[in-house]
Amino acid sequence: MTEKISGEQYFTAQPDAAHDYQDFDFELLGNNLHFTTDAGVFSKRTVDFGTRTMLAVAAETDFPAGRVLDLGTGYGPVGIAIAKALNKNVDMVDVNQRALDLAQKNANKNGVGSQVKVFQSNIYEGVQDQYALILVNPPIRAGKPVVTAMLQEAKNHLLPGGKLLAVLQKKQGAPSAQKNLEAVFDDVSIAGKNKGYYVLEAVNG
Repeated sequence: MTEKISGEQYFTAQPDAAHDYQDFDFELLGNNLHFTTDAGVFSKRTVDFGTRTMLAVAAETDFPAGRVLDLGTGYGPVGIAIAKALNKNVDMVDVNQRALDLAQKNANKNGVGSQVKVFQSNIYEGVQDQYALILVNPPIRAGKPVVTAMLQEAKNHLLPGGKLLAVLQKKQGAPSAQKNLEAVFDDVSIAGKNKGYYVLEAVNG
């Protein structure tokens, strides 16, 4: 989790890239949100298409009452959008401390600071609770073991009937990710597709 791969550092605990703060607005789930980003975080110039695809599916997904986990929150677009649009309480976690600082600031800026808890966790290491919904856009460049752990270990952190939603590109391993989920979940499906991105859904039976 701490090596630099192809210059990417967003899945490390302490990115050492020179700061390059940027601000932009983006509409997610019907709300115009305001984000500050920085070098050393994922998709710093805009909200990436995979995240937008996953959020569109999440907004139409039924899941039980309970907290939501945004795993690998980055600067916070997923958790903030869900908290704002669906009025949910969200735990937003990442291994990257720079990203977490931005996520907290962005949550406050968008009026959902009281609905979210932002804290550091290497995958699920710092996660104690069980959730109604877990959302993850896994960092493919971190390697298959990291991605597989993010997907399979979700089962230990879901309430009965709780769901995992994960977005991956077909060409970057969505079919094999689906098989990895089917190894631990009885109910796995493709909840949405858009331009080569698959949103996988796994239900904790």
